[in-house]
Amino acid sequence: MVDDLRSDDGLGGFDGHNHHRSARRSESQRPLTDREVPLGHQEQVRVLAPAVHAWLDGELPEASVRKGDTARDVEFWKSINVEIERRRRTHTPVHLEAQIMEALPQTAPRVITRWWRREFVVTPMAAVSAAATLVVLSAAVTALLIGAMH
Repeated sequence: MVDDLRSDDGLGGFDGHNHHRSARRSESQRPLTDREVPLGHQEQVRVLAPAVHAWLDGELPEASVRKGDTARDVEFWKSINVEIERRRRTHTPVHLEAQIMEALPQTAPRVITRWWRREFVVTPMAAVSAAATLVVLSAAVTALLIGAMH
């Protein structure tokens, strides 16, 4: 399997098997999770008041933050905390956990592609190290051959 990390989504390109790729799907055909969500202008971004941050950090009591504009933020964060506690107490049913464990492979997966067909990546550091090793080895062999001749 080859991951295509190009930003053009395969437009006008060929895959590794010389098959022409299909064009990018239209906005309505793409799954909802793949669509971009506009964040809006910077002026529309709400910033939490420093008092709410202090309350969340445990530095202020709830009563001091539950007035004015910050009351809505306090309610929001309290509802999040209630939901977190509810989910923390939720346990996976025993039969589902058993199904998950049964589905796991008992042995480590094997590499299907032979070693000579796998991608070989040479980092710049590895290339410099290999070149330096070749220079040292050739100098040593040359010195041995010259010493053997005399």
